[in-house]
Amino acid sequence: MARKLDTLLNLREFEERAGAKLPRAAFAYFAGGACDECTLRDNLEAFQRLRLKPKVLVDVSHRDLATSVLGQKVAMPILIAPTALHRLAHPEGELATARAAGAAGTVMVLSTLATCSLEEAAKAAAGPLWFQLYVYKDRGLTKELVQRAEAAGYQALVLTVDAPLLGRREADLRRQFRLPAGTELANLRQAGLKRLPAAKGESKLAAYFASLLDPSLTWRDVEWLRSLTRLPVLVKGVLRADDAVRSVEAGAAGVIVSNHGGRQLDTVPATITVLPEIAAAVAGRAEVLLDGGIRRGTDVLKALALGAKAVLVGRPVLWGLAVGGQAGVSRVLGLLRGELDLAMALCGCPSVQAITADLIA
Repeated sequence: MARKLDTLLNLREFEERAGAKLPRAAFAYFAGGACDECTLRDNLEAFQRLRLKPKVLVDVSHRDLATSVLGQKVAMPILIAPTALHRLAHPEGELATARAAGAAGTVMVLSTLATCSLEEAAKAAAGPLWFQLYVYKDRGLTKELVQRAEAAGYQALVLTVDAPLLGRREADLRRQFRLPAGTELANLRQAGLKRLPAAKGESKLAAYFASLLDPSLTWRDVEWLRSLTRLPVLVKGVLRADDAVRSVEAGAAGVIVSNHGGRQLDTVPATITVLPEIAAAVAGRAEVLLDGGIRRGTDVLKALALGAKAVLVGRPVLWGLAVGGQAGVSRVLGLLRGELDLAMALCGCPSVQAITADLIA
């Protein structure tokens, strides 16, 4: 297996291999975006439009990729974003992903809609975990998830705020997306919500969001969530500077600049294009992270140069998981780390702290 993985030289090749290996419905679920997928494409293309201006004659004989997020030291500024339903990609699901994250010395963010429970993932993990939270209409269930995450040793909560309803994902609608037999939403098992509801003529996931998640969420609920836990809270799904400021004012320890991987509202901006204004507005009062479109080490460097403390990677982790399980995820993370290391050397950056805005043309 290791030799076969070594023949895959970049994340695009992992996506191609995953597309050939996964059932069509599963690949379409992971790969697809909302409506015409304008934002899905722009997340990638916006990074490609940015040009680098490297510094020369800097001693880069040793490079240090380590940094910290929310006070947690990580081996590189690349985290694993929350994505649902890992067992659609591989039988070990989130357990394999958690092991690979720990081996890479980085953080995995576990989705509420995971196919392994948060307790199972915590037992498998060898590194720090954060828990991504959807707020349910049943606030008792939401509170219980928070308490379970804290008890299991998770180190932060990531509140997703850009999904009061599910975006129109036509690939899911075309196939009336449903979970395969034996696959369940493990974190909701105790509440009797482990299966997606029946939904004639629409995606079962869309029906799930509409029937169970709370679209009345407001800024008061960020404060309410903070009152439930000692864990730091990050607000994920921010695309505006004023919303970033309000997140900080509501007590968030960080914001994640995210458009849900282009899966919610189509034609919103690529995350890298709004990152600078958000980082400037936050002005160091909270940590700013970014997801969406990271496919190369140079993408990571560009995001750090424009104000992100770290980035989160979603789909490429799923491609690695589909192709090779834990080893596949490790290979994906290793490729990104190696590319970032090389980009830092060629840009005259011996450490991530040396990555500055003047590197962007």
